[in-house]
Amino acid sequence: MSGPKEIVKPAATRRAPIINVTKRTASAVVMRPEKPHRPTVFVDAPKIYGADPQARIAAIRKGIPASMVSSLSAKMGMSKESLLSSLGLSRATISRKEKDATVLSKDESERVLGVETLIGMAQAMVEQSGDPAGFDAARWLSGWLTKPLPALAGATPASYMDTFEGQKLVAELLSMSQSGAYA
Repeated sequence: MSGPKEIVKPAATRRAPIINVTKRTASAVVMRPEKPHRPTVFVDAPKIYGADPQARIAAIRKGIPASMVSSLSAKMGMSKESLLSSLGLSRATISRKEKDATVLSKDESERVLGVETLIGMAQAMVEQSGDPAGFDAARWLSGWLTKPLPALAGATPASYMDTFEGQKLVAELLSMSQSGAYA
């Protein structure tokens, strides 16, 4: 048997160097460069709600920090488990991304920003309708999301938050509630 061999792929197909490969055991040590740090995007509900669509799309494409899920849960006074469940997000995945200080995927970011958008929407509605002093839009929304609605055949708005279309429907219902258009 011959000693260790080095296998080198052409640069165009090489992802990471493979070194110390032996014929006998076929074991390898793979050295991969660290992932580049992605810039974080800091978002708050009134700003994201009032932002133009291009700014929201840019935030979604960059990914929002995974730590925002815990912050959002605390701001809403809602358990993290309830929030993750309503958004259809994996607790293990979000916890890993929080631990690694990485950003959420586009899909995950879009769902979380959808909740932030609803909070901003509720705040704007109260500001347009009357005195917003003392109104906590995040906590109010948390309660509203968990109440069964006749317009949803008795389902809760939270049960629709796991898809973009569901979030659009919930936003429409929230908007209609300002005028009393549905019961």
